[in-house]
Amino acid sequence: MTTTQPARRTPAPPPGTFLGMPTFQRNAQVQLANPQLRRNLRKATTTIRGKRVARVAEVPEWEELRLAGEAIKNRTLRHLDRYLLQLEASLTRAGAVVHWARDAAEANRIVIDIVRSKDVDEVVKVKSMATQEIELNEALEEAGIAAWETDLAELIVQLGHDRPSHILVPAIHRNRSEVREIFQREMGLYGTPAPEGMSDDPAVLAGAARVHLREKFLRAKVAVSGANFAIAETGTLVVVESEGNGRMCLTLPETLVSVVGIEKVLPEVADLEVFLRLLPRSSTGERMNPYTSLWTGVTPGDGPQEVHVVLVDNGRTRVLADPVGREALRCIRCSACLNICPVYERVGGHAYGSVYPGPIGAVLTPMLRGLDSEIDRSLPYASTLCGACADVCPVRIPIPDLLVHLRHQVAELKSHGRPHLEPLVMRAGQWAFDDHKHFELAEAAASLAAKVLGTRTHLGPLPWPASPWTRARDLPLPPQESFRAWWARNREEQR
Repeated sequence: MTTTQPARRTPAPPPGTFLGMPTFQRNAQVQLANPQLRRNLRKATTTIRGKRVARVAEVPEWEELRLAGEAIKNRTLRHLDRYLLQLEASLTRAGAVVHWARDAAEANRIVIDIVRSKDVDEVVKVKSMATQEIELNEALEEAGIAAWETDLAELIVQLGHDRPSHILVPAIHRNRSEVREIFQREMGLYGTPAPEGMSDDPAVLAGAARVHLREKFLRAKVAVSGANFAIAETGTLVVVESEGNGRMCLTLPETLVSVVGIEKVLPEVADLEVFLRLLPRSSTGERMNPYTSLWTGVTPGDGPQEVHVVLVDNGRTRVLADPVGREALRCIRCSACLNICPVYERVGGHAYGSVYPGPIGAVLTPMLRGLDSEIDRSLPYASTLCGACADVCPVRIPIPDLLVHLRHQVAELKSHGRPHLEPLVMRAGQWAFDDHKHFELAEAAASLAAKVLGTRTHLGPLPWPASPWTRARDLPLPPQESFRAWWARNREEQR
């Protein structure tokens, strides 16, 4: 097979950042107009849900495992300062270099400086939610460094100039015909091209990706990874995956940089017994992950000879300070809540404007980023509060409760500053229900309005500031006679 001279510029994502996107409600309207997206999502999530149910049913002590996972995570978060210092000491003792990053900008700067010190202009990457969260690829590209995604789904997203839409399966919104078109159009621009006449058979597509990535694995001097877990006791980092690309990145390059959120810490190696049973069944519906890689610092003559670990805060200590919200930090990124969510299944991940979509994203994103932007203030309302997400969460995060907690914070923000319709309506309701005379006056006013409007049954869109609410809802008119008035008249007639 002939190969082209690989370019050193990675495929750029769509213009703009997640924070520049519209609110969830506006994004959702766009996504709902795409029937192909809904078909793709329905097929994928239904398949994963079915596999999960079958695998969980094989474990009689499943609820005990969930309770154990919750307890381990809670204990770790209560003493996170102590375990982080223990992790740093263990990593240093094992030969790794530990860096602390307060935010995304600092983490990106650390990684860029490490890569530049190796005099290279490219890195290979293991799938990592933390690096997506800090937008590392974009920062590396700006610094003239190509970041090649090696996970199959991440590769599809990258070559498609797209954004991930699922925690576990970033290209879940694409079907195999779309993947074939992307590979045929883009692969040759960035390395080994797709074979001519390639079909859309999944095995053929995976084979094309394997050949395309092989040259990148073999020439890469620096790799970037995340970690599913970081063990404070030994300084061991853990990555679980299904394809083997992570193993290639973790063993072949001379330098390895691992970007890890500070909440990924576990106290002891023994704790993995619980999470390596919970995670695969909850995420992919498998009994175990095909590849589970553990590495501890530097081993002379085996694997990377220089290991850096960047421990990232980026809002996590702020979440930890919230006695209610800190429960979200138990998340192990399994995506079970996405696969069960009726809202996610219909609108997909792009509507959430974050690398963390679905129910946990509607909680985690505004907690990490704050409620300063419109899209973050809209995310707590991206849910029906049906509770299915809490039922399937392997570490028992009460996601509906956290969504209500955030909605309260959003409502508090709306009550300050310029007037908003919702707080005014709530105050009017409070006045009406505060005294029976007030309620009777409100009833009389509503009945009068109904009589004036005559035969109409619904109010149309009202002018601003009520227009955003009434454009999307049918507002029925109140009856011309209230129950209270009917009851009084009926009693009078009976006399």
